[in-house]
Amino acid sequence: MTEKILSPSEKILTSRRKFLTAGAVGGVATLAAPAIVKAQAPIRWRLQTYSGAPLGAHVIKPQVDAFNAAANGEMEIELYYADQLVPTGELFRAMQNGTIDAVQSDDATMASPVDISVFGGYFPFATRYALDVPALFAYYGLNEIWAEAYGEVENVTWLSSGAWDPLHVFTKDPIRSLADMRGKRVFGVPTAGRFLSQYGLIPVTVPWDDVEVALQTGELDGVAWCGFTEAYEVGWADLCNYALTNSMTGAWFGSYFANTESWNAVPAHLQQLYRSTIDQSHYYRAQWYWGGEAQLRVEGEKMELTSLPDDEWAQVNADAQVFWDEIAASSPRAGKVVDAFKAYAATMEAAGYPYR
Repeated sequence: MTEKILSPSEKILTSRRKFLTAGAVGGVATLAAPAIVKAQAPIRWRLQTYSGAPLGAHVIKPQVDAFNAAANGEMEIELYYADQLVPTGELFRAMQNGTIDAVQSDDATMASPVDISVFGGYFPFATRYALDVPALFAYYGLNEIWAEAYGEVENVTWLSSGAWDPLHVFTKDPIRSLADMRGKRVFGVPTAGRFLSQYGLIPVTVPWDDVEVALQTGELDGVAWCGFTEAYEVGWADLCNYALTNSMTGAWFGSYFANTESWNAVPAHLQQLYRSTIDQSHYYRAQWYWGGEAQLRVEGEKMELTSLPDDEWAQVNADAQVFWDEIAASSPRAGKVVDAFKAYAATMEAAGYPYR
């Protein structure tokens, strides 16, 4: 028998019949059920910063917004400001036990249980400019020291450190000599307060959002917490009448941390995205503070500028060297940090302009 030659259209119909017949059960054609792809719920983090909302709009919110936008729905970070979830002094423990997933703070303010926590925030005369901070971490071993210290702490991962603003003292009454510091109650970060207390300043701890009211009621006589940019941004310049131009250090050391279990649950590409937006944050702050400090010293009209006599300022510098040696003796690792500060300072002085 001669085989029938099928036309192209007949070949298509025949192929369809064979497909349906092959899957027939009891004479009824069946098709394979479509695969159901279940969307994975996004990873959610809770991050709390040391700063209140007005300051946080610059030091943290741009980074979180950038990350959330770029994460493409795979992860979302909920941002909380100072004391909103836990008191600032409890940030470290809350992150360690998983109450929150991440923190932006300095080591001292959040009471990190490491022997280098004293260097977080403002360490007297460790820096002169904001760029000193990343240079110290990248070229003088601080990256390795911080990683080693936090590597010994259970369930906390240190991610990155960067620079904030210089430290000035802003007060309602003027400071024109060291004697004028005596008895003034100031809100400030722990290490700077410890150093300045030898001149009679009294460090006072209140919740960040209560500083403005404390200045209004007289509970505080001033702040030793920040530079000009922050003082104007958060409203403290409206309540303080005088700004001491002598800067106790050139830049605040601040860091990003994460709960280790939370960090390890994040895919590698999102970890890299988070690190990249941290770098973006460091870059943004460097511009905001560097430009703001200069502009507000020149154009700011809310506070009168004062300064210490040269001989007294020289004494403060000498006292800082004594303070460095005391801290260096507290632990071998603290000694390594102070050695790095000394080596860096010597290099900058030898390099000259524009470094010093």
